[in-house]
This record gives sequence, C-alpha cells and structure tokens, in this order.
Amino acid sequence: MLELETDRLRLRQWRAEDREPFARMNDDAEVMEFFPARLTREESNALVDRLEAHIAEHGFAPWAAELRGEAVFIGYVGLAVPQFEAHFTPCVEIGWRLARSYWGRGLATEGARAAAGYAFEELGLDGLVSFTAPGNARSRRVMEKLGMTHDAREDFEHPGLPEGHPLRRHVLYRLSRDSWRDFRLPA
Repeated sequence: MLELETDRLRLRQWRAEDREPFARMNDDAEVMEFFPARLTREESNALVDRLEAHIAEHGFAPWAAELRGEAVFIGYVGLAVPQFEAHFTPCVEIGWRLARSYWGRGLATEGARAAAGYAFEELGLDGLVSFTAPGNARSRRVMEKLGMTHDAREDFEHPGLPEGHPLRRHVLYRLSRDSWRDFRLPA
C-alpha cells in the first residue's frame, strides 16, 4: 500500500473513518465554492468509492491526507485520470481539496509537491495538468507555487457542466517533468 509523507502530511489509502469528515467537508459551501454543488453524504461516499476504484485501477488517485503525528483527516491530495474528453486528454491531473480549517497553511502545496514528485520520479510521467474555475485564486496560487504554467489559449469549457453554467469556463495549468526539475533546483 502506497503512502507518501512530507514534513507535515501523510497521503495514504482511504479508510472507513475518513468518510464522515469527508462528507462534512463536501457539504461546506466555502470548500465547494468552485464545484457545481455541495455533496450529500451519499454522493460523498460514492466519490470515495470512485477514488478507491481509481487507486485499484491506476495505482494512484487523490489520496486521503492526514496530519502526521495526529492522524487527523484533512482532505485529499493526489493524481487522477480525468474521465472526460478535452483537447488535453488523456492526461494525469494533480488536485487537492482540504477542509476549510486547514487552508492558508501551505498544506495543499506541500502535499501536491509530494504527489508531483511521485508522478515524475516514480511513475515516469512527462507532464501533469491542473484546472479550475478562473475565480479560484487559492487553487491557482497552489498551481503557481508548484511551478505550473498557464496559457490562456488552452483554457476550456468543462464538458461535465452544462452550457451557461457559471463554472463551466476553466483555466488549464501544465507542469512538465523538465520544468519540475528546473523549478526544484536551488537558485
């Protein structure tokens, strides 16, 4: 069973006890501001089921994230294969979702750096993408801290959202293996 550790985080497989705090997080209007809707408990559990199936199929997914030494579930961070068609698919996406009380501490960036390292160093991927609604400044800042770059010509309409939906427009960020190496080198 794969686990990634950072100074403050453990990214690990999902456990039954993660479902309750995950459901609370997915019902938080601020956490879900840039998603189409808050999730019911059943929808949240179904998402965990899909993440566990993704791990079984690909060997990775957004892993459950917990604070090291405290074993407190705080959300997820990891890699996923998007299940829709767009000009940049097939690809591997890096993403995160943390409970609001853990925002602003650099935890999403710390976990995403570990996931990117795994993607490039262990899986041998050539690149990663990340995407969000244009107004999601917090996630866009994490993308930039990872060294990801944005080209407005690659922005897209998310096919999972209906035409006219206020979140349908998405910005796309990319990170290549070479850029990852260069970004990690000391100045």
